[in-house]
Amino acid sequence: MDKKRLDLLIAAYRIRLIEEKIIELYPSDCIQSPVHLSIGQEAVAVGVSSNLQLNDWIFLNYRGHAFYLAKGGPLDKFFAELMGKGTGISKGKAGSMHLSYPSRGIIGASAVVASTISHAVGAALAEKIKNSKEKIFVSLFGDGAMEQGVIHESLNFAKLYNVPILFLCEDNELAVHSPTSERQAFSIEKLISSYDIKYKSIEEGYDPEIVSIESSEIIDYVRENRSPAFLRIKTARYKEHVGPGEDFNAGYRKEEEMNLWKQKDPIILEEEKLLIHRKQILNEINDALSYAYNSPFPTKEDLLTDVI
Repeated sequence: MDKKRLDLLIAAYRIRLIEEKIIELYPSDCIQSPVHLSIGQEAVAVGVSSNLQLNDWIFLNYRGHAFYLAKGGPLDKFFAELMGKGTGISKGKAGSMHLSYPSRGIIGASAVVASTISHAVGAALAEKIKNSKEKIFVSLFGDGAMEQGVIHESLNFAKLYNVPILFLCEDNELAVHSPTSERQAFSIEKLISSYDIKYKSIEEGYDPEIVSIESSEIIDYVRENRSPAFLRIKTARYKEHVGPGEDFNAGYRKEEEMNLWKQKDPIILEEEKLLIHRKQILNEINDALSYAYNSPFPTKEDLLTDVI
């Protein structure tokens, strides 16, 4: 295995072990926030982030753990935030669904579907108005956001004013419990083409190396042309919509279908090659948890701080 592939797999494996630790801790109620886990979608975050620069901005959605971690968000403050502690990234006020870390280009997520898409377009417009070419902007959303009016307004505006934004759709074919066939009467590719926006689709969203290679060209296009582009990456979430459990008994998807995806997942298939790194990652997780456990909760005096 070459070094690049190994590094990408280690990064994806690290995210999975962190998410599995969240699952382990969740029944204890030390985590004070609902969680939308990224298990199964790590390769998208790791592969795309490998082509982003430190100062590139990404606007997350509520299933943002993987991108937060892949782009370098600190783990100790991450766990402290999930536990509602005052040393968390937002002093315990944001929780899992509102992650941010601006110094790493991680701009605030939102629990409302599609709500950060227009923010990303606005930030990209500001960059153009300033005639700056320092960064590009990434708007992360799931395929469920494609039915929201704001995505169409944002696509139109981004093309009309030619701003440097990548619309990044993590397509797991689900919006909570609703499959694509029950929600979309349109083709995403044809829709994007109607706005004359560059489009690319990656089917192998289970493999971080393929995602890294295949996403590099379209990210370079945005960076070099200062123009919008749309990247759709097929992926799968292994866990329930919100929470740490399985939900196959809900009847909206079949475990057999998910197992077909897992049969291609290199974190599973190549885990033996990754086990040598497991102890180091678990030590990092335990250190971060120790920081979070020993951190104080916010006080009443903190209640209205950082509120505009």
